[in-house]
Amino acid sequence: MSVQEIVGPVSSYYVSQRLELHFVDWGNEAKPPLLLVHGGKDHARSWDRVARALREDHHVLAVDLRGHGDSDWAQGSTYTLPEYVLDVAQLIEVLDLAPVAIVGHSMGAAVSLYYAGVYPQKVRRLVAIEGMGAPPELRVLSEQRELWEATTAWIDAVRSGARRQPRRYATIDEAAARMQAENPNLSPELAHHLTVHGVARNEDGSFSWKFDNASRPLFPQRGAPGALERLWQRISCPTLLVHGRDGWHGDPAQDGRAAHIASARVVEIPGAGHWVHHDQLEPFLAAVRPFLAGP
Repeated sequence: MSVQEIVGPVSSYYVSQRLELHFVDWGNEAKPPLLLVHGGKDHARSWDRVARALREDHHVLAVDLRGHGDSDWAQGSTYTLPEYVLDVAQLIEVLDLAPVAIVGHSMGAAVSLYYAGVYPQKVRRLVAIEGMGAPPELRVLSEQRELWEATTAWIDAVRSGARRQPRRYATIDEAAARMQAENPNLSPELAHHLTVHGVARNEDGSFSWKFDNASRPLFPQRGAPGALERLWQRISCPTLLVHGRDGWHGDPAQDGRAAHIASARVVEIPGAGHWVHHDQLEPFLAAVRPFLAGP
């Protein structure tokens, strides 16, 4: 094992909307910047295996979005997609990363696609892992709900979350077992690694997840019909849309979502669910490496 494989990233902080947000920097500043954006209830160190594999050719950074990892929780925040986009925009601006390559997963991929639609000139290449939301048929059912129904459901979820106490685990292994129950494809070693960086120790010595439970309820944000698709149409950089064959996301090439991004290419990874880069790391890297190396 080389020294580079052993040495981990450096932790740093920046400010977005008066929140102190955390990111990790894997070094190699002379190389093109690559930003990794995690999904919901996740954290920056979830990308460690990907970062180690790509750090020789890229200046890799991974961000903890607000309410996640070692970043501040947002008091009174609704944790909407535009707020997460603000966090990403602020980091790219502060560190002068543009034009930047971005790899995002799930909610982080949705944030990355959103950012690339708002600032198309600032993104060089984009990899979105299962980040286009629910397949169209499921999204239509959601959009058919009246706004008052969606708002009532959100308020009920917020109130329920306020009564919920963070679950405490006696040991790291107990918390890791909970993580493996959520994704049986994780190896015990990977589940342990993700848990070590995903929990904080409580005063009584127990452990709780770092993410803010208030980030769970989805705010009933509504745009004009077709607004999201028109945002995707503004994306001008080469875009790789990755999905797992066994995931819930569906194939955006078949259902028409990919057609809204002119430069998009779709890759399906067999044997992978929603966590493609965890379930099938080597096939994922085999698709992503040559794509990121492009002009």
